[in-house]
Amino acid sequence: MKDRLSLFIMIDACGWEIVRDRPFLSELAPHRRKLESVFGYSSTCVPSILSGHWPDEHYNWCYFVYDPKNSPFRPLRMLRWLPTFITSRRIARRVLTKFVKRSLGFRGYFDLYNIPFKYIHLFDFTEKKSPLKPEGMNRGTNIFDTLEAANVPYYVTDTLQPEEEHLRALKADIESERIDFAFQYWAGLDGLLHMVGNDSPEIPLKLDHYEKWIGEVMDLAKKHYKHVDLHVFSDHGMANCDVLLDLRAKVDELGLKFGVDYAVVYDSTMARFWFLKPGAREKIEALLDSVPEGRTMPKEELQQYRAYFDGGEFGELIWLAEEGTLIVPSHMGERPIRAMHGYHPTDPQSYATLFSNTDQVPDEVTHIPHICKLMENAVSEHAKNK
Repeated sequence: MKDRLSLFIMIDACGWEIVRDRPFLSELAPHRRKLESVFGYSSTCVPSILSGHWPDEHYNWCYFVYDPKNSPFRPLRMLRWLPTFITSRRIARRVLTKFVKRSLGFRGYFDLYNIPFKYIHLFDFTEKKSPLKPEGMNRGTNIFDTLEAANVPYYVTDTLQPEEEHLRALKADIESERIDFAFQYWAGLDGLLHMVGNDSPEIPLKLDHYEKWIGEVMDLAKKHYKHVDLHVFSDHGMANCDVLLDLRAKVDELGLKFGVDYAVVYDSTMARFWFLKPGAREKIEALLDSVPEGRTMPKEELQQYRAYFDGGEFGELIWLAEEGTLIVPSHMGERPIRAMHGYHPTDPQSYATLFSNTDQVPDEVTHIPHICKLMENAVSEHAKNK
């Protein structure tokens, strides 16, 4: 029997408002707290958790950025002649995504989403490496670099495998006593919430499912380790989308030319603009100021939430929708979904969670990047006791 196992389990989109009034993990991890997330999507949240750094430090923010000089997607422009009923189909995009990812050698999460092939040559994709691997950050290090440097044996989720395989692989490593540290990442709740919303009766069933799995892992771990430290946490919550906004149609009415006067990425809750000719910014800013479903984020507020980039790499202007408003159609999809995240970090449904089986979590753990400090402390203890 080994001395100690440090278990860190991330349940994507398990927000504070979703579990606040439920007895989720009340026996397995009774010490719970509300955590503030970071400004951005999972593309931002997960790297922030894994590195302990903020978006303006690690530069893993939004996926697509205007960068025609470095775009790897020029060959895809020939697909602009294909009819929309083919190119907008999710199944066709998935097949092409797999081919492009393999041919470009991207190792992180990648999806073509709904970027028009007519303009895809104007954009680069920012997550070419996997934050779930050593040396996987755009800037700086992550917890897996720390584990490798300390020579602490660990398990990490293979996100290409289904969740049931994640559970099996973790159990196998525990039973063999191969590991001292584990980072398990379950994304199924996030996908379910997108489809059914956070009021669906399917959500408590999914949470019960996870609680059962965590119970199985803990029962097994206690047979092979004298001490098991458990931390279960999320990256953000999820808000039901009751307002649909066609922001693209409003911008198109200005008569400006995409790729000539301006460029934009319409994310699900944000629109990120770059201005290519004089006068375009003023027209677009005036229009955005008239849209009541959101607002332009001022520089000072972006700096406050550590998502301001001096070079405008991720957008020279960031327009953010109000919680519950979905930009659709967008470059993320043509059709509405039931719920979304990526709103302001202090909107009610944005807050994340932390559940622990110890009451020794420091009071200063208040934001999701602070979870990395808990992981680093665990690695230090394992390295010290080797």
